Amino acid sequence: MSGGSHDVYTVGNYALSYVTCATQGGVRYRGVGSYRPDMSSAHNNSESVHEALDALDRGAEPARVVLRDAVRALLTELSRRAPGRSVEVRIPPFGAIQCVAGPRHTRGTPPNVVETDPMTWLLVASGRLPWHEAVGAGRVRASGIRTDISEYLPLIDS
Repeated sequence: MSGGSHDVYTVGNYALSYVTCATQGGVRYRGVGSYRPDMSSAHNNSESVHEALDALDRGAEPARVVLRDAVRALLTELSRRAPGRSVEVRIPPFGAIQCVAGPRHTRGTPPNVVETDPMTWLLVASGRLPWHEAVGAGRVRASGIRTDISEYLPLIDS
């Protein structure tokens, strides 16, 4: 295998690393990776979810890194359970996904948006705070006709 190159491109408000990877057998492999290698990947990290919930049980606030990983793990699980692109779920500043089958959104502000803070997302996604209560109390903002994701919750077994 021979070496490759690494360039960073800005697309809108996003920066991506475009890596031309090594060649193997005359085939070039290319990939897009994070420009922030110190950030965790969006993989299903159930350990972080349980660690964050344990901190809440103790009356403590989870460490930022643990909360970030837990939010991303739960978003990943939601996208696995509800594949599609008709609803955007935003948990700033840690992540956003598109999920739920239906008409696909392609440009501008999506018509179906769910947004909440990381702690509320952890509670709703784990089943500790019912969806309808979180929406009714204004802790989850859900706009659009497809934003009721309660049928996919909870995302973990308690």
